[in-house]
Amino acid sequence: MTTTIFLVRHGSTDHLGQVISGRMDGVALNDAGRREAAAVAGRLRGEGLEALYASPLQRTRETAAAIGGALGLEPQAEDGLLEIDFGDWTGARFADLDGDPAWRRWNDERSAARAPNGETMAEVQDRLVRWVETARTRHPGGRVCAVSHADVIKALLAHVLGFSLDRHAAIEVGPGSVSVLCAGDWGMKVLSVNEACR
Repeated sequence: MTTTIFLVRHGSTDHLGQVISGRMDGVALNDAGRREAAAVAGRLRGEGLEALYASPLQRTRETAAAIGGALGLEPQAEDGLLEIDFGDWTGARFADLDGDPAWRRWNDERSAARAPNGETMAEVQDRLVRWVETARTRHPGGRVCAVSHADVIKALLAHVLGFSLDRHAAIEVGPGSVSVLCAGDWGMKVLSVNEACR
C-alpha cells in the first residue's frame, strides 16, 4: 500500500529573507503568502486528499486553513512538522549573523552542526521520517497534505534522495511550493520537488 504525501511550504511572511522566524508564533502570512496559499489550494483540488496536517505555527496554520477551506478538510496540528528549533538564533536578523563562525558552520555542516540551544537538522530529519511512518499507518494507500517549513521539507527530501544534509542548499523549497513523495513498505520515493503554484 503506497501513501502519497503532498509537502507544502507555508506562504510568504514579512520575515522572509530577513529574520529567522524559527518557532516564533505570531508570524502571519503577508498578502503574497495568502495568494500563494490560495494557489496551493487550487493545485491540490482534485488530488483526492483525505487528510490535512500542519505544523502548529501561525504561518503554517494559515496556509493549511486556506487549503482546508477550499478542499473541505479540517487541518490537524502535528508537532512532528514543526520548524527547526533555532534556539538562541530565533528572531535574529540574517544580516546580524554574518561573520558568526557558528552560523557559518551551521550553513556549511548541517549534518553535524547544532543551532545554539536548538536542534540539529539530523534530529529534524529523524522526526520527519518517523512522521511519514505515522502517516503511512494512519492512511495506508491514502493521499495526504502536510504543511511545514522549508528546511524541514528539505531534510525529508534529502533523506529520501540520499543527499548529505551538508548539501541542503542544493534543494530549493520556495514559499507556497508543493513537493510530493510516496511511501510504502519498500521505502520512499520523491515524485516532485518545489512545484510553484500559480
